[in-house]
Amino acid sequence: MIDAHQHFWDLATGTYPWMAGDEMKPLRRDFGPAELMSLMAASGVDATILVQCRHDLEETRDFLAIADKYSFVAGVVGWLDLQAEDVAEQLTALRLRPGGRRLVGIRHNVHDEPDADWLRRPAVHRGIAAVFEAGLTFDLLVRARELPAAIDVVGHFPNGRFVLDHMAKPPIASGFSTFWHAAFNELSEHGNVWCKVSGLVTEADWHHAAPADFDPYMQIALDCFGPDRLIFGSDWPVSTLAASYAEVKAIASRLTSTGPGVADRFFERNAIDAYQLSTDGTK
Repeated sequence: MIDAHQHFWDLATGTYPWMAGDEMKPLRRDFGPAELMSLMAASGVDATILVQCRHDLEETRDFLAIADKYSFVAGVVGWLDLQAEDVAEQLTALRLRPGGRRLVGIRHNVHDEPDADWLRRPAVHRGIAAVFEAGLTFDLLVRARELPAAIDVVGHFPNGRFVLDHMAKPPIASGFSTFWHAAFNELSEHGNVWCKVSGLVTEADWHHAAPADFDPYMQIALDCFGPDRLIFGSDWPVSTLAASYAEVKAIASRLTSTGPGVADRFFERNAIDAYQLSTDGTK
């Protein structure tokens, strides 16, 4: 069983502007492997994919070192400056580091960019092309605002592997968005995109959402992407703002009651396919 989306951070090594505000105070402490391992064991999770948190190449190096030390980290989705001239060279250097074989993808926090069309920039396309040439996956961290640009970039690279994080963050708490739904559906029509059912609990009312509140959104994901392109991710520890690790997994497990074999694909097989992991959970 693979948790395809989790994070670590050490506040002494970097800054996290997105943690500002009183509501984020519970996250302003260190979160590391030892704490997660106990939660995984209690929930029957065997392996994870460790995903970048900030725009800092040093974080990617640190995450690869963690993956080298902890075998449960089956892959790392790191960060580098996609608009740099030497993306290919930087990727080669990362893969030569201890843990470098666990580098499975690259991500940029696109939804934090002032430019909604950031993904359409020629320099960004050049960087994404280098990611695919290296055999890696590109994670799309977008909201509804950036979905049109995401649709364009996915169409521009039909042979690349994309993973949409957090279902593009549907605005669950504020009410259903027809714009998000239409764009989400259009993106799903591209067969080279997988979708993580992750991060939903923090898009809902943190204090009053019930497990059944997420069923309509997970059904939309299943209708759009089908059972072969949906991936489980806990988004731990960000998810702890609204739910425990076990609660997040229990909510996601509601999706797997739709038919035989769905659980195996959702909790393992699809992550292996999207990130090209070997069957023992390594790159």
